[in-house]
Amino acid sequence: MGGRYPAIPVRGPAQLGGQSGLHFDAAIFDMDGVVTDTAGVHARAWKQMFDAFLEARSKTEHGPHEEFDIGRDYLAYVDGRPRYDGVESFLASRGIRLPRGDPSDPPGFESVCGLGNSKNAIFRRIIERDGVRTFDSSVEMIREMGRRSVRTALATSSYNASEILGRTGLAALFRAVVDGAESARRGLRGKPDPDIFTAAALDIGARNDRSIVVEDAVPGVLAGVRGGFALVVGIARKGNADELRASGAGLVVRDLSETSLEHLSQLAQDRRTITG
Repeated sequence: MGGRYPAIPVRGPAQLGGQSGLHFDAAIFDMDGVVTDTAGVHARAWKQMFDAFLEARSKTEHGPHEEFDIGRDYLAYVDGRPRYDGVESFLASRGIRLPRGDPSDPPGFESVCGLGNSKNAIFRRIIERDGVRTFDSSVEMIREMGRRSVRTALATSSYNASEILGRTGLAALFRAVVDGAESARRGLRGKPDPDIFTAAALDIGARNDRSIVVEDAVPGVLAGVRGGFALVVGIARKGNADELRASGAGLVVRDLSETSLEHLSQLAQDRRTITG
């Protein structure tokens, strides 16, 4: 890693022992759209926030505005990115510049952080009202990994990981969680940089080249590839299979029920043979 990442204490043995019989020792999962069915909730929250902002802006500037398009804008500018980076990315696409502001900016404050906090407030209201669904196939695969002595961690840009894991009862499935708040505390760069995946792997005593990454967004796939992980699995729930493949995913599926640990193991071994 050449000193690119901050020193992070390793929890557990530094060497993982092949007890699983698989060609990987650990798996790092994204949360939204991979383990929990919350990617759509995020998209709705982004749209509600940006549409309100753009409408208010059009009134003050006396000009028309184009609404936030979930099918186009969500995937292109905000999906998988840290929250405030997503705000800046979308605003730049519309030629709008706002001060970055501070994470303490209240929702509604006209800054990048203020808009990001508005989006998060909307997201939290939605999950408080509607609850959080999980993907059964992902949960079952994580449980099977535990039975096969594969260590699992969660790496997500979301600041809501603790609440969502608590609501779903899934916290015990992961030996480490690196979320938006933890990333900020450690000074980790967001996806597509591989910092949060590498940090999660280190936290469970795993090497990148003996770990797989499971993602549903292009920035996350790019992060896994750039981090030198054994295999990056893309889950194309949003019709973005081609984009995930083009970004370097070694396997793209619509749902984890379409693959198995043995299949993932073989792919990891095949890629190791090719790149080694």
